[in-house]
Amino acid sequence: MKSKPVAASEIEAPQNKTIYPAPFAHVVNGRSKRKIGEAFGLTNFGVNFTTLAPGAASALPHHHSKQDEFIYIVNGTATLKLGHDEFIMHKGDCMGFKAGTGLAHQLSNQSALPVTYLEIGDRTEGDEVDYPFDDLKATQLADGVWSLTHKNGSPYTS
Repeated sequence: MKSKPVAASEIEAPQNKTIYPAPFAHVVNGRSKRKIGEAFGLTNFGVNFTTLAPGAASALPHHHSKQDEFIYIVNGTATLKLGHDEFIMHKGDCMGFKAGTGLAHQLSNQSALPVTYLEIGDRTEGDEVDYPFDDLKATQLADGVWSLTHKNGSPYTS
C-alpha cells in the first residue's frame, strides 16, 4: 500500500489481464489498467488509470445493476458508445453511468494515438453486469469475485 503521493504511471499495470472468457478477451487487447485505488488500500470504491492503445476498447458494451461508474478523459480522443449512440470525448470530458438504467456503455480508441482516462466505480455488493449485445453475464459473488457465464448460466469452458 502506498503511503505517499506517486505518479499514477508509476503504479504497475498487470499485463494482458482480463476476466473475460476467451471469446471476448480480444476486445480489450491493448488496454492497460492501473488499479491506483487499490495501491492506496481503498475499499469503498475503485479508481483505475487506464490507457487504450489505438483500436482497443475498455470493455464490451455493458451496464451494471448496482454499481455506478464515472470516467474522465486525461489525454487523447475516445469514442463513447452509449446505447446505440456514439459520442467523441476529448481531454477534460467526463461521463457518469448510473447503475440500474439498462443503458450499455463502452469506451474505445478509434484514433491513432493512445487514450488515457480515469475510471471510478463503487463496490456495491451483489452487482450484476449485463452485456446486451453478447452472450455473457457477470455476477459478483459474496467474496467480491466475479463469475462470468453464458446468459443461461452455463459456464464458459477453456
